[in-house]
Amino acid sequence: MNGGANAGSASARTQTNAQSVSSLVMLALASVGVVYGDIGTSPLYAFREAAVAASNGHEVTRAIVLGVLSLIVWALIITVTAKYVLILLRADNNGEGGTLSLTALASRAFGRRTTYVFIVGVVGASMFLGDSVITPAISVLSAVEGLKLASPAFAEFVAPLAVLILIALFAAQSRGTARVAAMFGPIMVVWFVSIAAAGALHIRDDPSVLKAINPLYGVGFLVEHGAIGLVTLGAVFLVVTGGEALYADLGHFGRRPIQTAWLFLVLPALLINYFGQGAKVLADPSAIENPFYRLVPDSLLLPMVVLATAATVIASQAVITGAYSLVHQAIQLGLLPRLAILHTSASHVGQIYIPRVTVALLIGVLLLVGMFRTSSALASAYGIAVATTMVVDGLLAFVVIWKLWRWPLWKTSALIVPFIIVDVTFFSANFLKLFEGAWAPLLFGATMVLLILTWRRGTTLLTNKTRRTEVPLDTLFRSLKKNPPHIVPGTAVFLTSDPAFAPTALLHNLKHNKVLHKHNVILTVVTADTPRVPEDERVKITPLSEHFTRVTLKFGYMEQPNVPKALAIARKHGWQFDIMSTSFFLSRRALKPSPHSGMPSWQDRLFIALARSASDATDFFQIPTGRVVEVGTQVAV
Repeated sequence: MNGGANAGSASARTQTNAQSVSSLVMLALASVGVVYGDIGTSPLYAFREAAVAASNGHEVTRAIVLGVLSLIVWALIITVTAKYVLILLRADNNGEGGTLSLTALASRAFGRRTTYVFIVGVVGASMFLGDSVITPAISVLSAVEGLKLASPAFAEFVAPLAVLILIALFAAQSRGTARVAAMFGPIMVVWFVSIAAAGALHIRDDPSVLKAINPLYGVGFLVEHGAIGLVTLGAVFLVVTGGEALYADLGHFGRRPIQTAWLFLVLPALLINYFGQGAKVLADPSAIENPFYRLVPDSLLLPMVVLATAATVIASQAVITGAYSLVHQAIQLGLLPRLAILHTSASHVGQIYIPRVTVALLIGVLLLVGMFRTSSALASAYGIAVATTMVVDGLLAFVVIWKLWRWPLWKTSALIVPFIIVDVTFFSANFLKLFEGAWAPLLFGATMVLLILTWRRGTTLLTNKTRRTEVPLDTLFRSLKKNPPHIVPGTAVFLTSDPAFAPTALLHNLKHNKVLHKHNVILTVVTADTPRVPEDERVKITPLSEHFTRVTLKFGYMEQPNVPKALAIARKHGWQFDIMSTSFFLSRRALKPSPHSGMPSWQDRLFIALARSASDATDFFQIPTGRVVEVGTQVAV
């Protein structure tokens, strides 16, 4: 009997393990389409740009090829594999990753939001958005440029065709990506298998190219070439752009599927292709014109261009989706004004569309294509934004590992400082290209930093100013007890950011209508420093008096606040909530500049413009418009 039971138990364990492995493989394949689109399309231009930079206008020699390949190999191993895949993927905030999640973890490590962590996090997030502008432009351009090899007559159509593809991509955002995303994984798997096969076929052109695995070739190249070596390092960095997406997409797939896809498919495919390009150039130096497409037989050139275009569109979609997610988090954390966020899928919470972000990205992308017109010219602008984000991730990771994980300072330094040194070196190398195009993402990122800091500073000043004229709830209760107003039936919900003071809309209702509802709710919506909040922690109800109740709704920074739905949960706490007998009172502030605001006049005007651009609170909190009463007030900032 025991033997039969043991056999049955072993069989169940085997079946469970098989299901677990199958689930891991499916998630890993799905992650290939979303996580690795950007870094996966780097072979289209990265080796070419690095080798051309290293040659400095001269012939590409064997020493250059081996030196550049060695730098590429070890950049992928150190920056992507060691730093992101093996270390940072473990620094998750309730399963979520990305710069803002790392910022939240670092703030938690200090027990409060510090200026250092806040500024560093804002810079990293802003530069990620800068990368979101460049990736679609350079990726699609580099793919379409393969047409020039099929026929030189196509040269003048490359930029217009790239523009059409990009416009179609951004136009499709409002329809959602759920259906298309299901095809991303299989297409990208075909892409990686194809580029690995193309590279493997040409390694035999000069097998000595495999010597580049030795890091001494890369180190020797840098030592020998001095300033040119540093410029080359900036081009080599193109092979790791997209590595930060590994961490940003952690919440979508989990650590193990992302690691599995990288170690067993993506990294081998990239290395084989880069070695193939190197061997091809060693055997035929003229191939440096476009070593990626020269790996492909003429008969398969057009199919490869089509596949590459599909892969770059997927890469672009991935960074656009990442930009949506980042802006959504920033809004929830109070770093940006409320923007209209549309959900494009009933089953996938993360499928969102932000119209204003789409327009801003499209304008930026089209400007870049119009200004640079080729992937080679645009390569100078690429990298600086990603390098900045990677430096930020390294600095924040240091804080998290030291303070939150409680590692000794010496051990944390030994682990993280070498990565920070590498990232700073890459940043310095890319900064050399400032006047060649690197100014573009820096300008975009700096603009985002300015907007975020202005919004945070303005909202803080506005809160402090309005608080001086607000009435504490305790004072209001004593006044109402002395002079009871007329009580009317129903429930009134007053939204406020500070539950200790009487909401402006409540005071105006008492002043002008001279009535008080039988049930009054002082409602505060709080954003947690975790991505999502369990339903049992969503609502907190505190009775204040006979007619007043304080309700706090807590949402994660990746959740879309839905006030009526959350209040319905309050029924479990004994509160009888009926939307049809409830009125929501909101204050609408008309802001005016003040000569003594605490900010320069130009920043006052910028803050007021940002405030006016904010979406209506009714829509943002998903409150039925027929149940809303708005009270207008004028405030000098």
